[in-house]
Amino acid sequence: MSWRPWLPAIILGLGALGTLALRPDRPLPLRLPLDQAVGDTIAAYAGTPLVLSPAELAVAGPDAYLFRSYRTPADTAGTQAFTVYVGYYQRQIQGKTIHSPKNCLPGAGWEPLASGTDTVGTREGPVAVNRYLLQLHQEKALVLYWYQGRGRVASNEYLVKWQLLRDSGLKHRSDEALVRVMVPLSGDDEAGALRLASSVAARIIPELYRALPE
Repeated sequence: MSWRPWLPAIILGLGALGTLALRPDRPLPLRLPLDQAVGDTIAAYAGTPLVLSPAELAVAGPDAYLFRSYRTPADTAGTQAFTVYVGYYQRQIQGKTIHSPKNCLPGAGWEPLASGTDTVGTREGPVAVNRYLLQLHQEKALVLYWYQGRGRVASNEYLVKWQLLRDSGLKHRSDEALVRVMVPLSGDDEAGALRLASSVAARIIPELYRALPE
């Protein structure tokens, strides 16, 4: 029958749910503060800390976060080259889970123009990340984002949810970080923005592994 290939996954899912009901996930703190793991300089760009508003913190609810704006020191106009956001959750529970940028950015007024996935080469190997081209009034930006934690990087929203259910049930772990790199477009240079965002992602993915629980 058509459902039989899914039987192992169904059994595993039911078992995970049953185990989760008996024993809560372990909250796992970072091994290293995020602002120490991710360099405050990336290539020729220097980082400046940014602060989430109380309203943004109430919605996102991370246990720890890093939010920086990067620009070149020689840029006297102070033009922002890109931002990096990392929101880390020691344990995800009902009412305190990662909110996907796929939903949050449009909710903040950004209109998605195009989306897809890209592969970023890191010293840990190639990883898939989500790519979005967005517009807000006359501004355009390119965004790369991914989910990192429990020894892996993932981009597929459905796979992330499945892995969360599996690891919560079998390992009692739901620790995870949402990572986002946002590059404002200069004109319509989407290719240049993608090159910059990809190089930043390739740099910070291995750095974050130093901070995230093993």
